[in-house]
Amino acid sequence: MKLQIFLLLMLFSPEINAQDRWPGFLGADATSITAASIPTEWSPQESMAWKTSIPGYGQSSPVIWGDKVFVTSVEGPNKEKLHVVCYAIGTGKLLWDHIQQSTYPEKNSVYISRAAPTPVIDEAGVYAYFESGDVVALSHEGKRKWTSSLTERYGPPKNKFGLSASPVQWKDRLIILIDDEGPSYVTALSKADGRELWKTDRKSRVSWSSPMRVPVGDTAQVVCSSAGSLDGYDPQTGKRLWSFDKVGGNNKTSPISAGNGEFLVGASPGRSGENDQLAKQSNGLFKVGLDGAEWKPEFIWTNSSPVPSWATPIVYRGYAYWVNRAGVVYCLDIKTGKAAFTNRIKESCWATPVGLGDHIYFFGKNGTTTVLQAGNEFKVVSENGLWTEESPPENNIPTAAETSAERSRSAAMFSRPTLYGVAIVNEYLILRTGSQLFCIHPTK
Repeated sequence: MKLQIFLLLMLFSPEINAQDRWPGFLGADATSITAASIPTEWSPQESMAWKTSIPGYGQSSPVIWGDKVFVTSVEGPNKEKLHVVCYAIGTGKLLWDHIQQSTYPEKNSVYISRAAPTPVIDEAGVYAYFESGDVVALSHEGKRKWTSSLTERYGPPKNKFGLSASPVQWKDRLIILIDDEGPSYVTALSKADGRELWKTDRKSRVSWSSPMRVPVGDTAQVVCSSAGSLDGYDPQTGKRLWSFDKVGGNNKTSPISAGNGEFLVGASPGRSGENDQLAKQSNGLFKVGLDGAEWKPEFIWTNSSPVPSWATPIVYRGYAYWVNRAGVVYCLDIKTGKAAFTNRIKESCWATPVGLGDHIYFFGKNGTTTVLQAGNEFKVVSENGLWTEESPPENNIPTAAETSAERSRSAAMFSRPTLYGVAIVNEYLILRTGSQLFCIHPTK
């Protein structure tokens, strides 16, 4: 049974279940997850195993290795403190909190990303990248192995809203995408010591999407879907293998693998409609394969209806699912791109949905998870809140005054608690807001 195309499931014996893991953004290479392990219904009073505070504020997703959960956050009026925090998955107990100083402090504002990139983890350690350009490698016990600053190495970013692309790992390296108004590039760092293994320059652009590793035949490519192009890179050398520029509005969501060199592309026209026409041609299923000795990139199909916001579209059991900023879910047949249904759920989503067993979990940004029946008919199985209006989660928002009345009104809206990301291993569903971590467990 497939959990989700991007979850490459492996079978583990009971003796090595400590290897259960959700080791990166959107669960890349997640293992040991069964459909029956996560409930379809819960409430703040039922199935909540624990909840705990996170220092400062962060927009990254949790990652899991064995019995430990890791998150990142920033703290201080200029985001000068960078946190990598570790908790026990069974109890929520704080195990350690590694703090280091930012090499590129900037105002702590709701308008600028705050610990937005999700870390990655392997058997040797956890690797966290912050929008300041700082990268730190730690052991599972919190001991620093090395630290490096991409800002000192290549120059500071200029994007007034910050950076958020999460790193992807491949064998002995971290691959980090910096798409910015200033210098833009994709680079590979050694997991062993942080040194540069390669760096490939890119055209400057404003984007917040993350690169993803996409299997293509017997190999893998690092694919970037970002603000006007789709690009595939060799993770060993950094060589750009192909590029496709007939897209637009693809500056937030990531290219989720659908297998065999295929992946989904999500694009939005933007708040002002600046990418309206190209975005309508840019939501669909894309494929890259060899045509003789050359790579051939092309859309298999597109559909002009779905418009994603921050949540990446997913593939599950023969259907593709988009969700927009108004909470409208678009379900499309993965083979043809034809609509199966278009219906609204209770909340829009910043976190990407997850397919599990017979269900799709949509994690609403205001804390309500809507569970839908998987398939071509719209059926709400449950709606599950994490908190109530009377008892909202901790939310360590910036306290500095904004520069105008308009920004103050917007800041009030963006200052509400937001559910940013999830991680799942057997029996544990971990959800994170800016300043709090929640654990749903079926035996509670």
